[in-house]
Amino acid sequence: MEVRGVNIPFGGGKGGVTCNPKEMSPTEIERLTRRYASAILPLIGPAKDILAPDVYTNPQIMAWIMDTYSMTHGYPISGVVTGKPVSLGGSLGRDEATGRGVFYTIEKTCEHLGLPIKGATVAVQGFGNAGSVAANVVAGGGARVLAVSDSRGCIYNRGGLDIPKVIAHKDRTGAVSGFPGSEAITNQQLLSLECDILIPAALENVIDGDNAGSVKAKIVAEAANGPVTPEADAILVDQGCLVIPDILCNAGGVTVSYFEWVQDEQHLFWEAQDVYNRLERVMKTSFNEVLKLHLERKVNMRTAANMLGISRVAEATRLRGLFP
Repeated sequence: MEVRGVNIPFGGGKGGVTCNPKEMSPTEIERLTRRYASAILPLIGPAKDILAPDVYTNPQIMAWIMDTYSMTHGYPISGVVTGKPVSLGGSLGRDEATGRGVFYTIEKTCEHLGLPIKGATVAVQGFGNAGSVAANVVAGGGARVLAVSDSRGCIYNRGGLDIPKVIAHKDRTGAVSGFPGSEAITNQQLLSLECDILIPAALENVIDGDNAGSVKAKIVAEAANGPVTPEADAILVDQGCLVIPDILCNAGGVTVSYFEWVQDEQHLFWEAQDVYNRLERVMKTSFNEVLKLHLERKVNMRTAANMLGISRVAEATRLRGLFP
């Protein structure tokens, strides 16, 4: 099964536990993780469902799941999860993968629109793993990041934020708020900023029918899953905004998860630059395929990405046939 229009043999699904990890000790999180892993043991495995980190999960949690699974089999099975620590069979470049993938699709979109990355203005809603990496890489490409936010607040600087220093500030204080030389703004002000590129990298449905009309960005790059509602999607398209859909834009993480699984199965690991080069090739090739369909069939990018993904699944189903 291919995933997200990027033509790799991984599917996708979600599962989790309702809790607030910010209110839990590391020991409590470990017990919860191992109990959850135990409950889903029959469903997971390197040739079945392979787990990867998402919201409020990290390499340590993946390590606990891998260990729980391996202990029931009597030997280490690293391929049951991805996003693991490198010392346990994780892939170099996995932590940056989603954010880098977002950048590669933005780069291709800017090329298509004739908008230089250098000097482009950017706002990033959500400053976790995906948002902070995307902000850092796009700033490294010469763009000016005007505003970023996390769950505790939003900061803005018309002249541009020093993203590496914002990352260091958040690592030190736990939030972007209070970064020297910035001013506080609201989340809605961030979403409606005059900018070239808006990157929603937090949670779903942050751009809806009520606020989509105030979005002024030329490009909305969906680093989060489902940040734009269907109603908002139509409004943005009518406004001439090009939306890079999540099923393409944020597929860098699952792509490098696939790379990690391949490395685990081969017991042969790649250098970080090899990972970045392969990721760039996959993301840009997939973007070109979606863009081609978008232009030929005169549909928006989300519809084009879905058409491409569904057509591949349909073709594989046709070739395999039905049994019995």
